[in-house]
Amino acid sequence: MNSEPPEGVRLQKVLSRAGIASRRAAEDLIAQGRVKVDGSVVTEFGRRVDPDTAVIHVDDVRVVVREDMRYFAFNKPRGVHTTMSDDRGRPSVGDYIRDRDERLFHVGRLDAETEGLLLLTNDGDLAHRLTHPSFVVNKTYLAEVPGPVPRTIGRQLRAGIELDDGPARVDAFRVVDTSGGRAMVEVVLHEGRNHIVRRLLDAVDLPVRTLVRTQIGDVHLGNQRSGAIRPLTRQEIGSLFAAVDLVR
Repeated sequence: MNSEPPEGVRLQKVLSRAGIASRRAAEDLIAQGRVKVDGSVVTEFGRRVDPDTAVIHVDDVRVVVREDMRYFAFNKPRGVHTTMSDDRGRPSVGDYIRDRDERLFHVGRLDAETEGLLLLTNDGDLAHRLTHPSFVVNKTYLAEVPGPVPRTIGRQLRAGIELDDGPARVDAFRVVDTSGGRAMVEVVLHEGRNHIVRRLLDAVDLPVRTLVRTQIGDVHLGNQRSGAIRPLTRQEIGSLFAAVDLVR
């Protein structure tokens, strides 16, 4: 049974529950004018809010105050299918989250042979926007290809390549390392079509040997081990909200 009065929950309690600070420290944040509710700075300690509807920012970073919302970064291993289950018994993302209490789903997809960063959440609104073509959220990939890489490749990929299902281009391209007959290249793009990185590189005679997604927006894979799941930080969640215009 909810013990909170019908008019809402005290703001400092909401911030404390969200893990931002203790109630005393939250009062300091409010007094310093660092907290906004629905776009307006709040400085009074008695302010009450509805955690299910209020949009709260601390230092201009949106705070997740709904206690039932979950956001994770998963380092998908190679050979794992981006599904919650597989009727052929193949490894799937669902195998890694089956024992969790919350019902999570993956945001977008990675093909089975591509490893790296995959977002998991139960926030349907954020997931929908992150995968919708009207919102530009860059994704960064590291690919091993045959080397050396001709200098003209980056210009070609940025200008655009005609694929079977229409033109596509990268937002950025650079050669990270070249050694012998191999090269590591970084590709940044916001396209969401199937196998888009592999198809683009194949079109310029750079067939992909291995492919890892290392970044989505401002969320980095870093040194997270393969198969590991970690909660996103407040700053990472806020950056994703901002990227898809969920800051207001």
